[in-house]
Amino acid sequence: MLTIDGSHGEGGGQLLRSSLALALATARPVRIVAIRAGRGKPGLLRQHLTAVEAAAALSGATVEGARLGSRELSFAPGPVRAGAYRFAIGSAGSALLVVQALLPALLVSPGRFELTIEGGTHNPAAPTYDYFAKVLAPLLGRLGARLEARLDRAGFYPAGGGRLRVVVDGGGRLAALDLRARGEVRARRVVAITSALPRHVGEREVAAVAAHLGWDAAACGTIEAVRSPGPGNVVSIEIEADHVTELFVGFGERGVPAERVAEGAAGAAAAWLAAGVPVGEHLADQLLVPLALGAGGRFRTVAPSRHTTTQIDLLRWFTGVEVTAREEAGGAWELTVPPAAR
Repeated sequence: MLTIDGSHGEGGGQLLRSSLALALATARPVRIVAIRAGRGKPGLLRQHLTAVEAAAALSGATVEGARLGSRELSFAPGPVRAGAYRFAIGSAGSALLVVQALLPALLVSPGRFELTIEGGTHNPAAPTYDYFAKVLAPLLGRLGARLEARLDRAGFYPAGGGRLRVVVDGGGRLAALDLRARGEVRARRVVAITSALPRHVGEREVAAVAAHLGWDAAACGTIEAVRSPGPGNVVSIEIEADHVTELFVGFGERGVPAERVAEGAAGAAAAWLAAGVPVGEHLADQLLVPLALGAGGRFRTVAPSRHTTTQIDLLRWFTGVEVTAREEAGGAWELTVPPAAR
């Protein structure tokens, strides 16, 4: 059984989720110690426990240590089984992070998987549903993945209560990725989503993003009022280029002016545009596991984050795949992912 030190690298929930994903995909048992040791409240929180329970349900795994607050977990999966599954986090914990723990294995396992997950869909420190649906899922689809996603109800922190559905027809071989060029920017969109908040919040966010980036707010901005169990606000900046779409998000917080929320997201978008690379910081670490389980690939990105370097280490330990990261002139990096041996 492979033992993973949960304090390694980013030291948080990503290490747990990626370990579950790789254990499922490779049928390799794993023991994780010092779970989330790098966080202020270590151990399994509700969303992490849901990910463990979901992975166990999909594979009939033998599990020890699956309880709230646990800092050690043993997970021995069986074969991943197709079917319809429903999981409720029971808090505003991110439903997309639960998907993150399951999706790579579903892409390479035979059968049809229908997942319904209830929890947060637009959370700080996690991909939003919009990011998954507009950035990651289409890119995986270009590689041959057969998946669909639908948002039934948005869920914002701290109320949660969102619900999303993901359908995967698995078992295919993902093609290799070559994403070294971004191409020309074809479309720019700013979407301010609000729940139980005045419309002017979204209007101010769209105006602030447009002013920061020099865009025409009337041409690119949209305000969407949605129904959700609690109030919430997200502004998303979507940039569609020839070869990739990226999305940058700001989350509304009590006491934080709408303009400040918007300018944080706009700053991240401006930095990506200036870097001249196709793959942003967060997309980089989310691509590594599917590429290693498929035919591999290479892409250009910004300097690897701690999340990315942690993914690289996990792939080496689980599969023997040696990802190479090479810095180019000007601060860009090229990452090359060989396929795992079959």
